[in-house]
Amino acid sequence: MNWDHVIRGGEIITPASRYNTNIYIKDGKIAAITDEELPGEAKENTDASGLQVLPGLIDTHVHSRDGGATYKEDFFHSTQAAAAGGITTVFEMPNTNPPVNNSENFNNQVKNLKNKAHVNFGLWGICLGDLNIGDLQNLHHAGVIGFKYFWGYAVDENTYQLIYNYTDDMVDVIPPCDDGEVYAMLKEVAKTGQTFAIHAENSELINHLTEEMKKTGKSDYQTVLTSRPHLAEVLTIQTGISLAKATGARLHVLHISTAEGVKLIREAQAEGYPITGETCPHFLFLTEDDFEEVGNFMKVYPLVKSKSDQNALWEGISDGTITFVCSDHAPHTAEEKIEGDLWSIPSGMCGVETLAPLMLDAVSEKKITLEKLVSLLAENPAKQFGVFPQKGIIQVGSDADLTIVDMEKEFTIQNKDLHSKSKVSAYDHFNIKGKPVQTIVNGATIMKNGKVNSGVNGQLVTPKG
Repeated sequence: MNWDHVIRGGEIITPASRYNTNIYIKDGKIAAITDEELPGEAKENTDASGLQVLPGLIDTHVHSRDGGATYKEDFFHSTQAAAAGGITTVFEMPNTNPPVNNSENFNNQVKNLKNKAHVNFGLWGICLGDLNIGDLQNLHHAGVIGFKYFWGYAVDENTYQLIYNYTDDMVDVIPPCDDGEVYAMLKEVAKTGQTFAIHAENSELINHLTEEMKKTGKSDYQTVLTSRPHLAEVLTIQTGISLAKATGARLHVLHISTAEGVKLIREAQAEGYPITGETCPHFLFLTEDDFEEVGNFMKVYPLVKSKSDQNALWEGISDGTITFVCSDHAPHTAEEKIEGDLWSIPSGMCGVETLAPLMLDAVSEKKITLEKLVSLLAENPAKQFGVFPQKGIIQVGSDADLTIVDMEKEFTIQNKDLHSKSKVSAYDHFNIKGKPVQTIVNGATIMKNGKVNSGVNGQLVTPKG
């Protein structure tokens, strides 16, 4: 038999074991895993001796701005960045223009993204309350990876774009949903069995405190942080958990930033409810004390908080409360991030390319094991979103998505080297030990030793069943 790709001598890492063997790939699938030298020629050969071979890593939370504000980022560049960072699958968020709010827009977005995709991709569907509650079942059948609700945000009546700081005097704006609408959305999504994910910040509290804090005339980090306190996350998670318990929905809390958030999810899990949570590198590797050095590039929502919150997040990872880590990749231009005070500049930064290196460095620093990293960035996301064992595992019959890493490789993250359109990151000059050196998507090498090829090899990923 002739093989498409043979990977020899690498150390295979699973959540439970390590072993050295060869992987044989045919037609985009793993065809054999064996110590034997199988007969036949291979179109591509990889010597992985001394390297670690992981199931293809997944970033579940990516905003590529396509369609929409593509001057900041587009899917070609975001998936190029993903490949450069060892990510083989991204799940694209639905707050695009137009949004992924019905099956027609889902299909149009697939067409828009497919010819730009260096890596595989899934699409989230957006929940907009009464505006599209009748479309959620069709979105489920179309193949969304899950449903996202931006809790507390208003919606532009003409473009359906999100408005983050709603006030009563706004025109052509649909106000944020009330709890009754949220209950109805959770109940509808529960029928699909899919994940209902929430951006957990209480906008009413934030709007009130923001107005109060702005009157002080201050715009330093601590003042802005006071306007978006722990309580804003806590209130929304508490309400979300209560509604999820009542409806049977699979609630997922996005980008957890507080110790209290971890505790609430841990308690709900202990009661047996299917409630999960994620966090992001900016909460694991930065604290409020870093703002003086990093500056405006560090602004994200929710805001980066204290060292004690960071410690609680690592504890949540250690005990399994936090299911996976993702980037919340959300680029803006450098000019947008520096031209204005902390109140007015947009929140978000690049992250898809630095997600895996930062977590590999955490392995080197013995914060987690490499086996745990595979759980966090491959197996758990694949299981959560119904694409396991197609993704998230190295076994015969699974897709040949693989991330090869060199745990001895040391390098320095530099914003200028990022593959995104807008090279805005809080990790400029971070020293890292552990680096993805080869990204294999559907059996083909997309990145090797930092160089991303020009091929577009990504395919749409949809849940099974």
